[in-house]
Amino acid sequence: MACQHIRIIFLLTVFMFTYVIVAENSLAQAQLVPAEQVEFYTQEWEGERDQYGRPIVSDEILERMKYVGLEEAWGTIQAAGYHNKFEGDWEIMNPDRILVGRALTATFVPDSPELSDRMHEIGRGLGLGGGMNQYPIYMLEQGDVYVADGFGKIKDGTLIGNNLGQAIYSNSGNGAIFYGSARDLDGLRQIDGFNAWVKGWHPSFIREMTLISINGVTRIGEAVVLPGDVVLAVETGVLFIPPHLAENVVVDSEVTRLTDIFRIQRIREGVYTLNQTYGTEWTDAINEDFYNWVENNRTRLNEENGVGYETLDKLVEIKSRNWREWID
Repeated sequence: MACQHIRIIFLLTVFMFTYVIVAENSLAQAQLVPAEQVEFYTQEWEGERDQYGRPIVSDEILERMKYVGLEEAWGTIQAAGYHNKFEGDWEIMNPDRILVGRALTATFVPDSPELSDRMHEIGRGLGLGGGMNQYPIYMLEQGDVYVADGFGKIKDGTLIGNNLGQAIYSNSGNGAIFYGSARDLDGLRQIDGFNAWVKGWHPSFIREMTLISINGVTRIGEAVVLPGDVVLAVETGVLFIPPHLAENVVVDSEVTRLTDIFRIQRIREGVYTLNQTYGTEWTDAINEDFYNWVENNRTRLNEENGVGYETLDKLVEIKSRNWREWID
């Protein structure tokens, strides 16, 4: 009987010790989603990740993404089954500039006093200062985009002003996408290179908003956004591209772009008619002309039209515009 009591006491001690460790870890990660959870959400991605588990699409793909049309990208991910990755109807700081980068996600909810106090306590315990709208900014790295769900709040929903805007740009070299509002439009416009897509502008300060998640799944209007999604933001809206499809989107766009450039040039030169090159299978002679043209204009097509050397070289090597033959 004594041995039985000792065994029970031992098991209870182990249980309480384990509970304390789990509770402390949960407290530390109540806002920041654990890396293993992020990896579970984004397991289709097989490439590099950061310390928080977020997929890191290469800088090269991001640069090439800047030449991709929104409709082209939308079509590619739609075909892959992603139907809820676009949100339109934005107030854009600089509508003539695009924004491309990796999503660092954050989710805010309306304030509840006890919850807000506990979230502030967590932040202070991690050594974070200022308001909760600043916490995600500390995590931004070059090439990131701060993507936050502010539940559409305009008055008292201003997630940043010009000071935080400068911090965002200094850390990321990019801008922000807020399903909410911002303030200090004139000041933000003085930050060369910074851009923002928001649902409205308002002179008020942020009030009664609580940050509940960093680096987790969030909702931006009609779009679901996962950490590491590639942001493609243009005047007509914002598309969030799953990282494992980013290369597909880029290559599909590049092959289409090359086809259009070649077609237009040859029609202008009087070499072919529209009927010969559009909406029909090309002849062997036109195909040979196309691949020779790609090879002979390799540097120009890269520097002036943003087509990656990988795509140019694969077209010449395989002699097929079916890019899935070398992606899949």
